[in-house]
Amino acid sequence: MIIGIPKEIKRHEYRISLTPAGAAELVRSGHTVLVEGGAGTGSGFDDGAYLEAGAKICGREELFERSALIVKVKEPLPEEFPLFRHEQVLFTYLHLAPNVPLLQFFLEKEIIAIGYETLEKDGTLPLLTPMSEVAGRMAPLVGAFYLHKSDGGTGVLPCGVPGVKPARALILGAGVVGANATRICTGLGMDTTVLNRSVERLQTLEELYAGRLKTLVLNARVLEEEIRSADLVIGAVLVPGGRTPLLISREMLRTMKRGAVLVDVSIDQGGCAATSHPTTHDDPIYSEEGVIHYTVANMPGAYPWTSTLALTNATLPYIWKLAQMGIDEALKADAALAGAVNTRAGAIIHPVLAAAMQR
Repeated sequence: MIIGIPKEIKRHEYRISLTPAGAAELVRSGHTVLVEGGAGTGSGFDDGAYLEAGAKICGREELFERSALIVKVKEPLPEEFPLFRHEQVLFTYLHLAPNVPLLQFFLEKEIIAIGYETLEKDGTLPLLTPMSEVAGRMAPLVGAFYLHKSDGGTGVLPCGVPGVKPARALILGAGVVGANATRICTGLGMDTTVLNRSVERLQTLEELYAGRLKTLVLNARVLEEEIRSADLVIGAVLVPGGRTPLLISREMLRTMKRGAVLVDVSIDQGGCAATSHPTTHDDPIYSEEGVIHYTVANMPGAYPWTSTLALTNATLPYIWKLAQMGIDEALKADAALAGAVNTRAGAIIHPVLAAAMQR
């Protein structure tokens, strides 16, 4: 099979969907790997490393024209739409629920779109987990930075000092993002509270961080009470394939401290606050109702070396299976891959996405 690895064009997206080591594995199995020139530079992999691995370096148009399988990191942008062929296969992060134009394009072009974030296996999301770990660990760090008074923050030092209270962190969700955010917040010495609908996840965190955090069941009343005193709020909720539920209303935002920071990690799926909209790494924040919003839609792209290796360690076995068996046979043989198909033959396949689109 011919596999295409294009350069990511999203603003400040430096990751690449395949390392030279991964390319070598595919080439050894008899497949052709086409890599767009300069695609790996941002992650520390130059064209020479891919050539040594047996891949071929080519231009963007040739790559899309020849490849049966396109493997990316982020969803295609409108300027990439004309490059796709009818019924081409795409394997990447899709986040289609809040992106109607992209969904409509896939349906019209009958793209077979397989989403990293909707691949579920044994109750986990193995291709989303690595990037959720990175984003979860990043969230307290970027939030702590924007608490600087010079950036409009509350001016509270996250870790406090002897005789002075630390900043208060409120984490919404106890999944992979929430658990990793908890690790960093407690490590920084912040007064940390985690809200989650499932008590089981809270029990796990209690056991890990006994005495160093507080846990509460997430509901509207609890959130309204807890959000008022928070210096940092981290949105870490997820509905695989669907739109993130709106937990924070504008009215709720008005009760928060002036200069508090909201890091909405769930922005890829629409965000958990009514005031959230995607930003970029070169213009990451804005203020609504006196609250600083950090809503960068590709947070792990800020650390591309770590993120690329973590992501491709997880995706390579599935790329290899799609190439080795062919698309149809791979989907028949692997229920996790089949369940990750979002669109095919002009129809929405994933049930959660279909529900979100009311189709």
